[in-house]
Amino acid sequence: MKEQWNRYRELALQYWRRLTKMQRFAVVGSAIFLAATVVLVAVTFSRTEYAVAFQNLRPETAASIKEYLEKNGIPYKMSADGTSIGVPADRVAEVRVDVAAQGLLKSGSLGYGMFRNTGSFGMTDKEFNVQFLAAVQGELEQMINSIEGVASSKVMVTLPKDSPFLSVEPQETQAAVVVTLKPGVTLSQQQIDTMYLLVEKSLPKLKRENITISNQYGELYTPSQGSSDGSTNVVGKANEQLQIKKNFEADIQRKIISFLGPLLGGTHKVVPLVYATLNFDAVKEIRNMVTPVNTADQTGIDISIQEIQKSYSSEGGAEGGVAGTGETDVPGYPATGGSGRVNSEELNRIVNREVNRIQQEVMRQPYVVKDLTISVGIEPPDPNNPDSLTPELRDAIQRLLVSFVSAALVDSGQTFTPEQLAEKVTVIPHAITPPATAAASRPNWLYVLYGVGALALLLGAGGALWAVRRRKSAAEAEEQAAAVVEEPAKKIEPLPVDLESATTEAQIRRQLEQLARRKPTEFVNLLRTWLVEE
Repeated sequence: MKEQWNRYRELALQYWRRLTKMQRFAVVGSAIFLAATVVLVAVTFSRTEYAVAFQNLRPETAASIKEYLEKNGIPYKMSADGTSIGVPADRVAEVRVDVAAQGLLKSGSLGYGMFRNTGSFGMTDKEFNVQFLAAVQGELEQMINSIEGVASSKVMVTLPKDSPFLSVEPQETQAAVVVTLKPGVTLSQQQIDTMYLLVEKSLPKLKRENITISNQYGELYTPSQGSSDGSTNVVGKANEQLQIKKNFEADIQRKIISFLGPLLGGTHKVVPLVYATLNFDAVKEIRNMVTPVNTADQTGIDISIQEIQKSYSSEGGAEGGVAGTGETDVPGYPATGGSGRVNSEELNRIVNREVNRIQQEVMRQPYVVKDLTISVGIEPPDPNNPDSLTPELRDAIQRLLVSFVSAALVDSGQTFTPEQLAEKVTVIPHAITPPATAAASRPNWLYVLYGVGALALLLGAGGALWAVRRRKSAAEAEEQAAAVVEEPAKKIEPLPVDLESATTEAQIRRQLEQLARRKPTEFVNLLRTWLVEE
């Protein structure tokens, strides 16, 4: 067995020696690649893939789940912060159901669900109030946690205490909220306003100014919308109104430049200055109007009609009663005899009519322009002669700007005369210095920088080319030297040992001696081969 192994080893060595250097590199590389492929496939198929089963866990919840997994021998991986737990991907659903069945996920906020398993019999008022407050806080936490980007939250509510005595300063409800955001998440203003609104509407007697919301870094969030009592965020509103005013003035300036620039030979010859006064008062009007259905006679539609008609007729009556005056009566004049026919009629007609009743609720636009002033500097055809600007062109520009002002002040609620509108426009003919003097030297510096950059690029390219040529020359010199050294070796050819042509033992010995002197390594290999064959 050992001899066969040695024989195979010698054959492999002989085969290896017959290979060229490139062939040897190819064989070694193929073997390494094959081994790496086998190892990679084995590791890939033997590795357990984990998937996140629970995330955003509290420490107590994570500890309970970890204990359950270890008890049941389920492999798991926990994140560095301890808020996420991963299990094998093929067992995620199974583990989630088992953990939920064990009740390990109930350590968070329960809300009103805590009253399902607890009885109120034997519970004092204070105990009930404490549990009720905890339930309200839990419900608020669940609502806030449902907002996108919020990982968890903590709500603390302080309710006013009921007292049988009247207090000068009534107590108010207070609420504080701390939200923990997910990594890389920033809440938008709409989400902040939503949280304020949820807390405000969930608790009785709670005003928006009594609510405090912050994140885990201690940054306070401020609502942008007004609260129920009409208070608003003054700073935010002021910034918004200032930005609207700037945008309005900039829009008027752009329109003036875009219209007058081509007429005067370029936009650089027009310099407008616009100052506007805006009114941001919110106005809400409710109009109750009544209009007739029949516009011809200005009447409504008949809903109900009631007619009552009475008639009376009489032929006259004779005298009646006892003649004379009674003992207790006062004597008077004798009555005259009744005679003649009496007829009377009465007609009563009641008509109920309905008209059109219209209720309109009108909200005015976000802002109204109360005043607008425009001043425009114009360069005349001859910059050194302001009188070169013709009166006709100046009047045309004046009328154009007055039309701008008149159109902007339509909804101001004021009436302006043409003279008042003309006073709000000023046209100044003057030479305008283009803003190119300060930047005139900038192109020269740019050209210098471009020249220096180009020179540096050329020097770098030349140095790289010289280095490549030098390296190539050195490589050629080394190849020539190696060729000179290897050339004598190529001339020495190995002496073949021809056993068939050798007839005498002396010739065989002579050839073996020559082979041993010239090629000792091959001589040793030849001897080993003979020994293996024998």
